[in-house]
Amino acid sequence: MERLLERIQVANRALKVFDELVNIKEPTSIERDAAIQRFEFSFEACWKAGKQYLYDVEGLDIGSPKGVIRSFREVGVFTEEETVSGLRMVDHRNLTVYTYNEDLAIEIFGVLPQYYPLLCDWMERIDNRVHMDEE
Repeated sequence: MERLLERIQVANRALKVFDELVNIKEPTSIERDAAIQRFEFSFEACWKAGKQYLYDVEGLDIGSPKGVIRSFREVGVFTEEETVSGLRMVDHRNLTVYTYNEDLAIEIFGVLPQYYPLLCDWMERIDNRVHMDEE
């Protein structure tokens, strides 16, 4: 459980710095690319916290981001709509990691304001469930 709490803290720190850039209305190309980079490492931290939660609390050993997202639907943390958004987020993260295309960067930056609250809610729900189990 200690590892899970550490992963939640790391994710929350990543989300805090992601927040600084996610809602810029007319970003420069540098701000846009920085926001996408922060999205990448925030997503990584969140899915790994999610993976650890599933292992420690739910007894599930899931190895991929999409598997983790689907499992959060199965354990009642995500709604169907959140699951679909989460799976789309994984696809966008994969595209940003392996290629650079200006049009794609503009598209992904445009959806970051939708992904940010989902990531925040995810970490908050995990944290709430962990602390509920402690009581």
